[in-house]
Amino acid sequence: MSTPFSLLLPVYRGDRADYLARAFQSTVSEQLVRPSEVVVVQDGQIGPELASALERAESSSPVPVRRLRLKHNVGLAQALQCGLSACSHEVVARMDADDISLPHRFAVQLPMIEAGADLVGAGMREFGETTPTGGLLRIPPTDPALIAAEARLRSPFNHPTVVYRRSAVLQAGGYRELPLLEDYWLFTRMIESGSVVANVPEPLVLYRVDAGSYQRRGGLRLLRSELGLQRRLRREGFTTSGQMLRNVAVRGGYRVIPVGLRTSLYRNKFTTSVGDAGEVLGREAGGGPGVAPSQRKRHERSGA
Repeated sequence: MSTPFSLLLPVYRGDRADYLARAFQSTVSEQLVRPSEVVVVQDGQIGPELASALERAESSSPVPVRRLRLKHNVGLAQALQCGLSACSHEVVARMDADDISLPHRFAVQLPMIEAGADLVGAGMREFGETTPTGGLLRIPPTDPALIAAEARLRSPFNHPTVVYRRSAVLQAGGYRELPLLEDYWLFTRMIESGSVVANVPEPLVLYRVDAGSYQRRGGLRLLRSELGLQRRLRREGFTTSGQMLRNVAVRGGYRVIPVGLRTSLYRNKFTTSVGDAGEVLGREAGGGPGVAPSQRKRHERSGA
């Protein structure tokens, strides 16, 4: 028997009912290794269509579903923190309400947790009407030294793909409020606290993008969060003064450039076309995705 684990799924009024239904089906019913429970965090009031989709998912689920209803919309960080408290199991898998998990996702990630990892991410494939034909891949680093090095500039994990130990998350301070960057901040604190981290280069999640995805990666609100993040990382000793200045210039600049240029830079720097994926995946997997210690939309995931 596999280690029991909880699936943590936040939902809020901006989510689409059809996307939620597909996300739930792919991450529960279609999985070769199913979660032991699903914890749905309803972040504030939702519309009747989304409520009906949730009820249908709950009634047809092959595993128990617990819905945590928050009276008011509190934001992703607090919603996830509340959800962690409601999870029955030490191992928790994340999922967003508009993405799709491939059927073997947990069959690949769970053994790595069982082997000793505290945090396991994976590659993901972008899809949607705005993506190029064939899609784009976000392939994370797998070598522990590269994970630690990349974390000084950008998030080395794709948040919608992660599976982690709840105790390791809480030891690092849990999710803290920092709009659109709460996941990246958490991952840096987990690395700094000594969590054992790993990545699977293979894309195990299909990540939905829409016409506004790249627009939401910029703007004054995100710039303020970015500057706040960089101050925190420096104060916590995770980055040097030089790295902080570099990040403010590079990451801060990225938030304020025109959306067309931001889209082009993102796709050229952080993604790989499906046609080129074989060579890249082979190179990333050369050392194997095994466990190794680290080196000491409102819901839009913007850690990049």
